[in-house]
Amino acid sequence: MGVLNEAERNAGLAALDGWTFDVSRNGIAKGFAFADFGEAFAFMTRVALEAEKADHHPEWSNVWNKVDVLLSTHSDGGVTEKDIALATRIEAIFA
Repeated sequence: MGVLNEAERNAGLAALDGWTFDVSRNGIAKGFAFADFGEAFAFMTRVALEAEKADHHPEWSNVWNKVDVLLSTHSDGGVTEKDIALATRIEAIFA
C-alpha cells in the first residue's frame, strides 16, 4: 500500500473533521465524546464491524463516554490510504 507522504497525509486529514497527525505514535487520531457509556460502546461496536470488514483495526481506548482512536498501518510503518478510508467510515458512523 505505501505510507503517505506529508502532503498526501495532510490532504487526507483536511477532509476529516478534527483528526490530527500524532507524531509520537505515527498515526492519525481523534477523540469522540458521547452522552454516556452505552452510546460510546455502541459507537465502538459499529466501528469494530467496519474495521473487521476492512481488515484494518484501530488502536483505541474507552473511558465512560469518551473514545480515543488512533489509526496507523503498522505493517507499512505509518499512515496509508487504509487509515484515511477507515477514518472516513468512522466519521460517517459518528455523524
